[in-house]
Amino acid sequence: MSTLVFVGLPITLLMLGLPVFLVLIVAALAGILFMGGIPLQAVHTAMFGSLDSFALLAVPLFILAGDIMARGGIARRLIELVLTVVGGVRGSLALATIGAASAFGAMSGSSVACVAAIGKLTLPALEKNGYGRTFGVSLITATGVIDVIIPPSIPMIIYAIAAQQSVTTLFLAGIVPGLIVAGALSLYVVVRARIEMIPIGDPARWRNIAEALRHGIWSLLAPVVILGGIYGGLFTPTEAAGIACIYAILISVYVHREITWSQVWDIMLDSSVLVGQIMIIVAAAGAYAWFITTSGFAAQLVSTISSLSLETWLLLLVINLLLLVVGSILEPPAAILVLMPLLAPITQQAGIDPIHFGLVVTVNLAIGMFLPPFGLNLFASHALFGTPLPTLYRGVLPFLLIYLAVLVLLTYVPAVTLAPLSWFK
Repeated sequence: MSTLVFVGLPITLLMLGLPVFLVLIVAALAGILFMGGIPLQAVHTAMFGSLDSFALLAVPLFILAGDIMARGGIARRLIELVLTVVGGVRGSLALATIGAASAFGAMSGSSVACVAAIGKLTLPALEKNGYGRTFGVSLITATGVIDVIIPPSIPMIIYAIAAQQSVTTLFLAGIVPGLIVAGALSLYVVVRARIEMIPIGDPARWRNIAEALRHGIWSLLAPVVILGGIYGGLFTPTEAAGIACIYAILISVYVHREITWSQVWDIMLDSSVLVGQIMIIVAAAGAYAWFITTSGFAAQLVSTISSLSLETWLLLLVINLLLLVVGSILEPPAAILVLMPLLAPITQQAGIDPIHFGLVVTVNLAIGMFLPPFGLNLFASHALFGTPLPTLYRGVLPFLLIYLAVLVLLTYVPAVTLAPLSWFK
């Protein structure tokens, strides 16, 4: 009966198209009726208690910082600087797109914002230089999810809160996987450019680089300030998010002068819509997680899985498949909040390091964002660039295979994520 309440009911409601937050609240209320003897006030306590987290403040602040950087000229100047540096290499425009997405990811954890910011600036150049619109849009769609992997990452923050892990440690563990993904994508686009004989762009010239650096120095300093402050121990990730907002506003308004204070207010209003969607899911998931734990369902699930005597590699394979499917339907924050109360006890029982597992979850959900047919980035690119979805499904396939290969490496070689932690320490 508990399986029907805590698993069957949410899946059924999701298939019926109900909003995620409503699905979680209904499941929690059904849990009250199933368990009996629990006052309704417990729902309120669990919901508001899940929002009472200092680390959670980083989510709205990083979302706001990313929106301001995208619309205040910081992202554009960073992209122009990368384009200038990698010129003269066959495939340089595609490399610049990957580099710009990685750099943007080091400033903001919003994948859709990355697709919009990077795509509007690089797609015309990619088309003009022989890459083709399908390849260009597919590249932008796939590289946009690097934001989810490279810190600061909003899904990593949500995971850290749900799994009670250090946000800073997760950020450190995410650096190498993010670089591996960017490197693998870069190798693919260079090989493809050579095979298809894509024209070589203008060679990098010191004068052009110096000019782009002069215009983009403040953009280049943004990830240095954010990540350098976190890893240098100057401030926490939450404080870094606040500093990122202040930095983005001051540079965009007073240095670049591309937005005004009234436009900053408009950006805040736009960001608050996305923040509200995330926070109501966080609150509802808090109630859902509390009832799963209180009812003993999580303990029963661990006992059932243990009785199957699955090897660790097989357990991770099953979890990966589950995460890919869920990640293609739900946004990463929602997927983490729904699944972590179920998966955390299982992985803990199996002896899987929670930091390593956090990166496995993050990469899975990043892939899910452009996994056909329901990946969020696919719909975002379709809306932004007008590319038909069937064309996008075919276009992202090579990139999907690259991400899956990296996922296998990260899943079964924990040292890729854990070894760098000792280096930084």
